Amino acid sequence: MNVPRKIQTIFQAVEVREGAGALVRRSIGSTKLRNFTPFLLVDHATVGSDAGFPDHPHRGQETISYLLSGSLDHEDFTGHRGTLNAGDLQFMTAGRGIMHAEVPRESPDGKPGTAVQVWIDLPMSLKYVEPRYRYLNSSQVPRLELDQGRVTISVISGQSYGAESKQDLTYTPVWYLDITIRPGGKVMQAVPIAWNTFAYVLEGATTFESEGLSTKVQQYHNAIFEAAGTHIEASVPEGGDVSRFLLLSGEPLKQRIVHHGPFVCTSEEEVYQAISDFRNGKNGFERAIGWQSSITKPISY
Repeated sequence: MNVPRKIQTIFQAVEVREGAGALVRRSIGSTKLRNFTPFLLVDHATVGSDAGFPDHPHRGQETISYLLSGSLDHEDFTGHRGTLNAGDLQFMTAGRGIMHAEVPRESPDGKPGTAVQVWIDLPMSLKYVEPRYRYLNSSQVPRLELDQGRVTISVISGQSYGAESKQDLTYTPVWYLDITIRPGGKVMQAVPIAWNTFAYVLEGATTFESEGLSTKVQQYHNAIFEAAGTHIEASVPEGGDVSRFLLLSGEPLKQRIVHHGPFVCTSEEEVYQAISDFRNGKNGFERAIGWQSSITKPISY
């Protein structure tokens, strides 16, 4: 039986400063909602050419960086380098340890770039895997036009209306959809049973419906859905403004989350060990000692 999910709670993303001068709208990972397993953090960042995220470490999580506008350079201590342009994505598994930097390129029109970064928890058994990357060029993301052109869906990860994304992007199973609805448009999007699901509104306002109840979610707000249900129903009324939202679902992990800065562990002891390993260049951080990226200067933790 198909049952639309109800919204459990709605809250506005909190503006914070991160890295070196980056303005971030943080929803999950803020005081409003610390964690929503497997999701640890959702940041909607605006980053000018004079800002960025200088050299910093990670352990125990995966990150998905989605560039909405502008260009972003990336470099890490393994010698890996790359550039994301608008519509591109990077899936990074930090695993046992990585140190990297993310810095925007100067925009020809002088406008700051925008991006969304999502942190995803790793299962305890995979906390110490070797770091890895997966990339999606914008042309590799399936794009659907539905409801007579009034709905557009980019299938970043997962499935939608018979379209399927590239596989093996993250260790922790996640669906990630970028949905635009124009006035008069409506979409019914399936989500995996019992997975945790949320919708973050990038532009406009989106109306979500469940069993006769309509709830409008405004720009920069995050809607957390209840676990029960098979799909979400979203629409924009005739005469409304175009809405764009990110819909993410993830398989819940039944484990503790002990989160300290860039380190995500399952116990306080592991956090202490991560800090020690980073400072002493051990257990995955051997290459961190003395390393400086060529795209920025490091900051200390």
